[in-house]
Amino acid sequence: MKSKIKSILLAGVALFIAMALINYPKEALNASIRGIDMWWGTVFPSLLPFFITAELLIGFGVVRFIGVLFEPIMRPLFNVPGVGSFVWAMGMASGYPSGAKLTTRLRQEQQLTKIEAERLVSFTNASNPLFIIAAVSVGFFHNEKLGILLAICHYLGNALVGVCMRFYGKNPPESSKKKPSKLSILKAFKELHKTRIEDKRPFGKILGDAVVNSVQTLLMIGGFIIMFSVFTKLIQEFGIADIFATGLAYLLNLIGLPSELALPMFSGLFEITLGAQLISESSVTSLLPQVVVLSFILAFNGFSVQAQVASILAETDIRFAPYFFARILHGIFASILAILLFKPLYLNKEVMNWQTTPVFNQLTSNQWTDFYQWFQSIGPIITLFSIGIAIVVLFLRSINRENLF
Repeated sequence: MKSKIKSILLAGVALFIAMALINYPKEALNASIRGIDMWWGTVFPSLLPFFITAELLIGFGVVRFIGVLFEPIMRPLFNVPGVGSFVWAMGMASGYPSGAKLTTRLRQEQQLTKIEAERLVSFTNASNPLFIIAAVSVGFFHNEKLGILLAICHYLGNALVGVCMRFYGKNPPESSKKKPSKLSILKAFKELHKTRIEDKRPFGKILGDAVVNSVQTLLMIGGFIIMFSVFTKLIQEFGIADIFATGLAYLLNLIGLPSELALPMFSGLFEITLGAQLISESSVTSLLPQVVVLSFILAFNGFSVQAQVASILAETDIRFAPYFFARILHGIFASILAILLFKPLYLNKEVMNWQTTPVFNQLTSNQWTDFYQWFQSIGPIITLFSIGIAIVVLFLRSINRENLF
């Protein structure tokens, strides 16, 4: 019975999207263009170097080296192996869904158990600093100081989620018998050498696989970004967003937040960039409620990112449910931290008159904006160049296979 209901629901959603595309072709086209511009100019060129580098580091044993080195820290704190430190750092630097991609890769390499992978993926998918500071804080709010507050709330909340998720699941019986490993650089180097020797692929093969796998993953991510951009626009045109926003406004009033943020928040639950832009354009005069709601949707990741993560995790036995629960928990933590840190990290800096000269020059709002616009201008060139390399690698592979036969 449940299977039949699920089939009806899925067919209904697909039918609704098809009808909406027919009724609103112009709006769907504009939303699709907006989604592909975001992927083409920002997402692809920003994530590709991290994905390729991560594949190379895994293939050459560097990740295993890091894992042995950081085992004494990651195991007591987050109850995951030391390789989790690499995933955590890369996830923060490059943004979602890098954490899911790298966790899946390590699970396939048998460097993580199923439970450890579910713990790790729950706190390693974060927004990258460039998006928080340049796109959201400077681009939408025209205030670079706000970016520091949002970033601290976001990353500190993520760490708290990791500490909470350490109690999720049960470790295998044999792992409880192991004594905590001590810091040993010599042992880490031995594991690095062992991992490199076991991988029989030549350097060219490893590099080619890294490029092709990364491009394939980013093409999938681009499809999700475009589809959810269109879907979000269609539910707005049909008035469905207004209906759900009315219910969300009631919940916001219960916790003391203005109802004007209901529709922007609902949009942000689907697509973060659109939600952040609508929050910045809302009629709310106080900045604190905007920061609280914005912190929540940044931590929640949006259904668009969650769909990308679900698709990546589907390649393994890692379940999606712990990740989804962690996103709600992260949203709560980030919102509470925004309330607690708003005065010391934002208001006090606004009224404080610094008499000292900083050692390093700080980027102004115009400099952040110029850097972000420059990155978007070269993004399509990087995208085209990378896809071209992937096509050449695939073509050479096909020739080699034909020669073998």
